Amino acid sequence: MIVGYMRPYFEDPTCEKQAEALKTYETDQVRIEEHSSSKRRYVLDQLLEDIRPGDIILVSHLYVLADSTRHLIEVLNALDTKQAYLLSIREDIDTRQALNQSFRDIVQHLVALQSDVVSMATREGLSKAKELGKQTGRPRKPDENVKRAIDMYQSKQYSLSEIREQTGISKSTLYRYLEK
Repeated sequence: MIVGYMRPYFEDPTCEKQAEALKTYETDQVRIEEHSSSKRRYVLDQLLEDIRPGDIILVSHLYVLADSTRHLIEVLNALDTKQAYLLSIREDIDTRQALNQSFRDIVQHLVALQSDVVSMATREGLSKAKELGKQTGRPRKPDENVKRAIDMYQSKQYSLSEIREQTGISKSTLYRYLEK
């Protein structure tokens, strides 16, 4: 059985473009999400629950199916568990066809690569900022608030919650300054 899956998104809010693309295949049924939200994919969740071995989920392109590479891996794992397949028209992906590596494995490599790229770019950006003398990390609390919090603490007349309410200095920040 071939099940078409569509969901609205910015460039296709009424799913017309997707419906046109799905017409190139004979689908047994089409399931449509009512909204574009990535958080509430009830129709997709139900589809993954209902799918049987040998069934195919047909989408116009991968973005319709998954909002992130991580989500795509989850969907592919669910399909693999159910012995079902994915057919994505725009990317010309058909998981029924054998490759040297499975499509899921390739996507897992892409996820790791994407994570590494973001991590490396972040580290490089932090390093350059430090070289330029820029402050990185969370902004420091104003010194007058810190001094006031230390004075209040040392007077032993205020609780930690009162100090926090009046100065905005947390217990951990206060203790860090007291250690210095």
